[in-house]
This record gives sequence, structure tokens and C-alpha cells, in this order.
Amino acid sequence: MQRKSSRSEFFALFTFLAVLVLLLTNGFAPRIHAQGDEVDLYPRIEPIGEVLSKILNEYVEDADLDQVVEGAIFGMMGALGGHNSYIPVEVLTEMREDTRGEFEGIGVSIREEGKEVVIYMPIEGAPAAEAGLLAGDVIYAVDDETTASMWEANEDNPAFKIVNAVADRIRGERGTSVKITVSRSIGGTLQNMDFMVKRAKVPLESIKEARILPGDIGYIRIRDFKDNTAKDMRKRIVEFKEEGMKAFVLDLRWNPGGLLSASREVCDLFLPKKSLVTYTKGRPRSDGSDNPENMELYTDHTPVLPLDFPMAVLVNGDTASSAEIVTGALQFHKRAIVIGEKTFGKGSVQTIIPLKRPKDTALRLTTALYYTPADVTIDHQGILPDVEVVMDRGDVNALINQMFRSYEKDPSKRNKQNHGTASGNVVTEVNREDEDKEEALLAEVAAYYGEDVSNILRERVSLKERDEKTVEDLPLLRAVELIQESSDWPATFKKYHRDVSETQMAASDLDGEEDHATDAVVSAAQEP
Repeated sequence: MQRKSSRSEFFALFTFLAVLVLLLTNGFAPRIHAQGDEVDLYPRIEPIGEVLSKILNEYVEDADLDQVVEGAIFGMMGALGGHNSYIPVEVLTEMREDTRGEFEGIGVSIREEGKEVVIYMPIEGAPAAEAGLLAGDVIYAVDDETTASMWEANEDNPAFKIVNAVADRIRGERGTSVKITVSRSIGGTLQNMDFMVKRAKVPLESIKEARILPGDIGYIRIRDFKDNTAKDMRKRIVEFKEEGMKAFVLDLRWNPGGLLSASREVCDLFLPKKSLVTYTKGRPRSDGSDNPENMELYTDHTPVLPLDFPMAVLVNGDTASSAEIVTGALQFHKRAIVIGEKTFGKGSVQTIIPLKRPKDTALRLTTALYYTPADVTIDHQGILPDVEVVMDRGDVNALINQMFRSYEKDPSKRNKQNHGTASGNVVTEVNREDEDKEEALLAEVAAYYGEDVSNILRERVSLKERDEKTVEDLPLLRAVELIQESSDWPATFKKYHRDVSETQMAASDLDGEEDHATDAVVSAAQEP
């Protein structure tokens, strides 16, 4: 039984945790003692050993020691708060794929619809698209295992999601093949079709939308910053220039950040060579000297757009991290007018530190703060726009839904999303007279049939209005208006650009570290 070896396992676990604590302190005992004679590492971690001993000897069942170890690590990282975390095996693999901007698979987006899994969007040029899989195909089976049998095998599992089960079976090593059987409507009749798809490296796009707006204004919205972000942006901008682009809007709203290196590469597209993008400061060494991992990031190349080319950047409260680095650099170097709302304010850098045990895991640890070229860290503070344009939260949600509905049923229209007038779409309002009539009718329903029935009808009406009503993308509309205000862009820029002493201010003294629930990813090196 496991209890017989509990003593040896206890010492093994205790040693592992001691090594982990040393890792978190950079492994330097002198550094610990340099903080004062009262700091003694081993007595401080003695409670961990006592807890482990109790678990091994007194817990009602034999404990899963691997889970206990992971739980201890999760707890230690959670105690640091904010953006620090333990990264288990499966998460680390996905994060590395995401930040590289590629993964190994067939290149298809799928979604769950009831008990069916539907192909939403094959990635252009990826194996799935090359093999002939189409948007709207319903996946019937993967390697002859039907989705129906997957459901049957997990009918008692409330956490089961068919879309995850199908995705797990589709994934695999590059060079291997997978058989996908789909149901497709041909001439009004559903037919099953088999496709053998060879897995390969598939690019992940960080660009959510790229287009030419009315008035020959180029527009790119970046979801996050990956290894391939700048390369993909350069390609798009060159194409826009060939199409006669006269101004450019970079949309960083809802962008939680990503790779520190990618933020520099994006600034490379717009700023003069050798322009300071950001610099980082970590914890000083025990002798008081600077951290050797401190860095300064400068642009390396000639910009892809002329320096006098009209440009605006859109930001909001969800613009964070690397997106704030780009915003701060373009604003400081007077390259673009920043429009929107104050950014989130995440000015810390997380380093991914691989662990030897457990194998293929890592720590995501805050190791430095980054500073804008204005010599301030905007952590907990954010960057103020040059031109403030505030949207009501309800209208923001409506705008996001509106943009998604533009291509929900036709992924090929992803670059033609509805932003209202700015994108050439008609903006419709709910007829106020009809709305008053609806309220009167709902009041009558409530009086005769009760509030529950009235609320159900109200929800139906709300959904109908959501589908019929459109809203203006006010920040984008304002950017278009400013760009078109005058043919003299330098004069327009001078009119609206605010001094960075007003827009990039040192963070206030705040206690703790603010959490930010985003889907930001990290690299195997560093990211803000």
C-alpha cells in the first residue's frame, strides 16, 4: 500500500518543494539572507512539510501525490496574485502553439450545434481547405468513430463537450493523416462524404479584420500579438498601398496583448529606424546592480508607411499589455492619433520559466515592469487617448454582436464586418413609437398572464431588436472624420495630438495587482 512508502515519498516531495522555492528566489541563498538575518528559508517552508505529512498519514484515502504536488504549486503561484500562474503540460503546449502563430493539424474551425459538430471556417490554404472540406459541413465521424458513438460513450458525463472530443481526435502530428466523414447537403439531399486529410503546420492568424474602408482608408484589427503578427500586417499593408490606400487605422480594441517581441516588430512597420519602443526593469541584484535581463527594444527597419502617412490607433479599456506598448510608442513618437478610451494598464512582464519536475510544465512569473518611451510605467494606470470617444457598454456589446453577425453565416465576409457608417453600412434605429406600443402590450400581458410570461415575450422582443437594430462604431467613425477633416494631415495631427505628459503618466501607488480576465497567451520566453 502507498502508506508504507509515505515517509520516503514525503521526503521526496519536501525536497522537490524546497528546490521549487529556490527556483522562485532565483536559486541564490545569499540573496535570501541579504534581505535580513530574520529571513531563513527552510523554517519558513516547514509548514508545507507538515501538511504533506498529515495528508500522507491521515487522509481517508491514498492521496494522488502528483495532484498534491500540482496543487501545492498552484497555491504558491496563486498567492503571488495577478498574472502569475503555474502552467500544466497541456496548457503549456497550447500556449506555445498560439504564440508561435501556428499549430499542427488540418486547419479548420469547428463549433457545436446541439449534438452536432459543424465546420465553421476552414483556414485558407490549410490541409482541410485543400482537401475540399467546406464551411457548413457536419462532421459525422473521425477515423470512422461517429459523433453519435462519442455521445453514447459519455452520456453520463455532464462535463462532456462533443466539440472538444472531435477536436482531440482531429489533432495529431504533422505528416499523419486523419479520415473526416461529413454530411453535406447536395441538391437538397444530405450525403456522407469521406476526406483523407494530411496534417501539417497550420498558421494561426492574429489579424481579426483587414479591409479598405470607404475613402480609401486601410483598416486592420489585431486580436493579439504573435510571432507572425508583424509579417501578416506588412503583407496586408503592402496590398492596401497597391490598392490606393490614403490613410491607415490600427484597431487595438479588445486586444489583451501577447509577445513583447511582437510589439516591437509591429512598431517597426510605422516608426523610424532606431526608435525606442519600450524598456524593461527587473528586480535589482543582491549587490544593488541592475538586473542583467533588463532590456531596451528599438525598431530595426525602415517603416513600411511614410512617416507623414495619416494614421490613427483605436483603443479601449480592454487594450492591454503589448497593445499598450504599441499605443504608447506610436503616441510618444507622434506617429498616430490615439482615439477611444483609457487603456487597461498592464505594465508588467511575465517570464515563462520551464520546470524539470513535473516534466513539460512551467511557471508564469512576473519578473519586470515595462516602461514607455516617456519613462513611465503605465501599470494600473493605462494610457489616455488623444481624442476621447466613449461608447456605452450596451452599445459596445451590440457592436461586437453586430460585427460577428456580419460573417456568422458566411466566413468569407470576415473582412467586411458591419461597423455602421464608417464601413459603409446603413445604421437603423428602433422606431420609438413601436417601442412604446410594445411596452404597453407587454404591460397588458403582465396584467392578464403574469410577469413570467411578460418577461419571456420581452426577451423575444429584445432578441428581435438586437437583430434589427445597428449601432455606430463611434471610435472608428471619429477616426475616419479626423482623417478626412483636412488634406493637411500635419495640421490635423497638431490640432488633436496631446502632449504625452498628459496621456502617459506614472502609475499611482496602488496596493496589490489588478486581475484582468483575458484570453492573452504567453511565450516560451517573455511577454507583457
